[in-house]
Amino acid sequence: MSTTPADASVDSGPRTPGNGFDRYFEITARGSTVGREVRGGFATFFTMAYIVVLNPLILGAGVDAVGGTLPIAALAAGTALVAGVMTILMGVVARFPLALAAGLGVNALVAYEIAPEMTWADAMGLVVIEGVLIGVLVLTGLRTAVFRAVPTELKTAIGVGIGLFLMIIGLVDAGFVRRIPDAAGTTVPVELGIGGELVSWPALVFVLGLLLTLILFVRRVKGAILIGILATTVLAIVVEAIANVGPSFVDGKPNPSGWSLNVPALPDKIVDVPDLSLLGEFNVLDSWSRAGWLVVIMFIFTLMITDFFDTMGTMVAVGQEGDLLDAEGMPPRTREILLVDSVAAAAGGAASVSSNTSYIESASGVAEGARTGVANLVTGVLFLLAMFLAPLVTIVPFEAASTALVVVGFLMMTAVRQIDWTDYEIAVPAFLAITLMPFTYSISNGIGAGIITYVVIKVAVGKARDVRPLLYGVAVLFVLYFLRGPLESIVS
Repeated sequence: MSTTPADASVDSGPRTPGNGFDRYFEITARGSTVGREVRGGFATFFTMAYIVVLNPLILGAGVDAVGGTLPIAALAAGTALVAGVMTILMGVVARFPLALAAGLGVNALVAYEIAPEMTWADAMGLVVIEGVLIGVLVLTGLRTAVFRAVPTELKTAIGVGIGLFLMIIGLVDAGFVRRIPDAAGTTVPVELGIGGELVSWPALVFVLGLLLTLILFVRRVKGAILIGILATTVLAIVVEAIANVGPSFVDGKPNPSGWSLNVPALPDKIVDVPDLSLLGEFNVLDSWSRAGWLVVIMFIFTLMITDFFDTMGTMVAVGQEGDLLDAEGMPPRTREILLVDSVAAAAGGAASVSSNTSYIESASGVAEGARTGVANLVTGVLFLLAMFLAPLVTIVPFEAASTALVVVGFLMMTAVRQIDWTDYEIAVPAFLAITLMPFTYSISNGIGAGIITYVVIKVAVGKARDVRPLLYGVAVLFVLYFLRGPLESIVS
């Protein structure tokens, strides 16, 4: 069901196109106006602008195989640049109100699973390869075939599992949940805070920031996540100025009560020339020799799985919100939407900011009246302007940014109601996909376990024909993925 703006009767405008701009973007034809599109574009930006802060913090916390890290300011500028350009491209080519930015979940996969196996340039090269392959799938029609091969409820479970994975990353990075070393002599793998207690100033800041963000979110305040990050950062700056907490590592020694990643303090300057030094820093060849061909293939496959399933679900959900779907439940110019999305994936890798993908937050702009690509022009320009505010990102500690991961995790978790838990044939694979992602700290492990279990159960109960042939191939690839250790030892 579509959401109609409260003032629709005021700015409904004429019902016949007035100029070429109107006709090209089908503004009047879709029952919209330029005013609504502008308002919708602002709403979409403010509900997803947090990614300019959050993506650099997620990628910036990762360390590659040679100990390399990515500079936060450059990540922020690159994140805003690619999001702006790709969002505008979606508006112009597909003329659909669907904004794009670095994908949450995919960036975690790149930072915590792929980069540690190779260099950052190699990891981003795999993202470029993934984007190109997705583009080929779009042009050949295979993307839709793969999408249809995986059961709908299992796709839903993958999204839910990614949400829980993001949440546990947020809780751990904020110090709310901590790992317990094996030497501690306990069977409990994690604990609350330090020694089971929240005794540090950063932990208190995180809790207060999370509560504020949740209150804003529940009250449906536009930009709740971004406001929560900014407000928590301000609180962190005040606390640091008074308590002088310091970083989590001082002179190479751990300081459990310190701030994670960044120590909050006012920057020397707020506006600066964007640092675009990461553009073009990718390599599509060296990863094959460094990590091994089997690992590389599975990483690319996992990137594709986590990326394009989310996009197809997102574009349908946004189209449904704006009453833009056809009789078959597909939005207009579906092929163009998917093609731009694949270009965005490759562009994100080329800019070293991870794969860019369509954002469900675009629904907030549609709820404000957006129906065309004009809203994307507004959102894209705002992202480009955000490039010049990159210095602000270096003052945001994980304790502030992690509040967004918890809220986004909740949003992704809500889809769990779409799974039929009384049907064990799908419920068991869905359960494994959901739980193994956070518990093994791996998106690929969850997806693989879900697909393999689904295929095995269907065959065991005599319903092998219910499984599409393409999914058998996917299951075999994941079996090889889980056996990559023994297989690599044999090959070597």
